[in-house]
Amino acid sequence: MVQPGDDLAALLAAAMSRAGLSLQDGDIVVLAQKIVSKAEGRLVRLDTVTPSPQALELAGQVDKDPRLVQLILDESREVLRARPGLLVVEHRLGFVSANAGIDHSNVGAPDDDTVLLLPQDPDASAERLRGQLLPEGGLGVLIIDSHGRAWREGTVGVAIGLAGLPGLVDLRGRPDLFGRQLRASVLAAADELAAAASLLMGQAAEGCPAVHVRGFPYPLREGSLAELIRPRERDEFR
Repeated sequence: MVQPGDDLAALLAAAMSRAGLSLQDGDIVVLAQKIVSKAEGRLVRLDTVTPSPQALELAGQVDKDPRLVQLILDESREVLRARPGLLVVEHRLGFVSANAGIDHSNVGAPDDDTVLLLPQDPDASAERLRGQLLPEGGLGVLIIDSHGRAWREGTVGVAIGLAGLPGLVDLRGRPDLFGRQLRASVLAAADELAAAASLLMGQAAEGCPAVHVRGFPYPLREGSLAELIRPRERDEFR
């Protein structure tokens, strides 16, 4: 179990060694957000949080612990939807999510009031781990989390931080099977890889927070979460 201050790169290297894996140029390591947040000490005990009047009022609307609501507000730019059992916000990192990504699961025992926040800067976390895992370069690191989606049920793994791989791959101008030129195809490659890795990681007690990827079908390059965030002026639904 990862603890605050742990050397996450060393833990990953040891796990790969036990599995007989070695990193090569062009590989990608996909990490569950939880182990990154834990290593970076993003754990907060609710009994250390004092809710503001805004948090107390909002907690009454959504039927949530006011201390948790305060943390959600602290991690958010704007509250977008609030109803009993649901609080949807624009996270300070730019994406829209429920509860600002703050989670109880796989953090502690059921009676433990500790919650886990997302990494402060997931792109920077990915870049740091990239340099530690393969200093000579050529490695991609992707940090993922489980998000819901508008108009669709269930959650899916999505990218929240990346380094050394593209967030988007622009396919416009390429021909289809019949030679017709693609006009609007921009692939969210980092999110597609996040979803695939999330299937292997699982969501409950699987205990598999890292996936080694080889054979990513697009060239690696410098990338960031910002590529995947739709600018507010192009948001058709708010």
